[in-house]
Amino acid sequence: MTQHLPFPNTRIAVVSITRHGIALAGRVIAALPGAMLFAPQKFGVEAEAAAPGAFACYEGKVGDQVPTLFAGFDGIIAIVSLGAVVRLVAPHLKNKETDPGVVVLDEAGRWAIPVLSGHLGGANAIAGVLQQAVGATPVLTTASDARETLAVDLLGRELGWTFEASHDEIVRASAAVVNDEPVALVQEAGSTDWWSRHANGRSGPLPANIQRFERLEDVDPEHFGAVLWISQRPLPTGYAARLAGKRVIYRPAAPEAA
Repeated sequence: MTQHLPFPNTRIAVVSITRHGIALAGRVIAALPGAMLFAPQKFGVEAEAAAPGAFACYEGKVGDQVPTLFAGFDGIIAIVSLGAVVRLVAPHLKNKETDPGVVVLDEAGRWAIPVLSGHLGGANAIAGVLQQAVGATPVLTTASDARETLAVDLLGRELGWTFEASHDEIVRASAAVVNDEPVALVQEAGSTDWWSRHANGRSGPLPANIQRFERLEDVDPEHFGAVLWISQRPLPTGYAARLAGKRVIYRPAAPEAA
């Protein structure tokens, strides 16, 4: 019986341009419900055998398929060389908030390399799933994942939390975390059981530079490089100015118990 692996992205394209890569793609698709294989028309027989009912064949160059893949899928697993993938996707990049997660998987299934949108696009999560599906080792180069510290733009994602912050605020808060600056983490709402499942799982303690608080009013923003506030209430009077440029607000779903 095929075991489907849990995964946050729901629309995944698996792209392969070689016969052996298509066979590997079949193993990936068997573990990811809803994933679809894209392969050259000349390998139509192999594609059907690898992913029956979950494949599409194309004529022409694989690069011509990139706009369709970017528009139609949340994540792309490319069983194609890393250099080729970089050249193929580069003309189509927009921003980290909307670009799909792109992961390169080598044809031997040894390495899963997130190339684009590791956090918001889910590429790092895709790499984690590929480790379970085919035994590929994730090659994570994002600082928060390499050091297993907090990923500011993923906090609470597995619990359905949303966040409110500008791009510059996310960048500043992320830099404060990975550069070991003092960071205040204030949790007034939501499940407190988020660290062990955070960003594919964290096994160690919360980093020492992150100080926990139970109320925003207990924090002196001047002493911290960033303030991460988990709450369902609006900012108290005067705090918008005090936290300007250094705050990220997380909003747990209303029904969730604290």
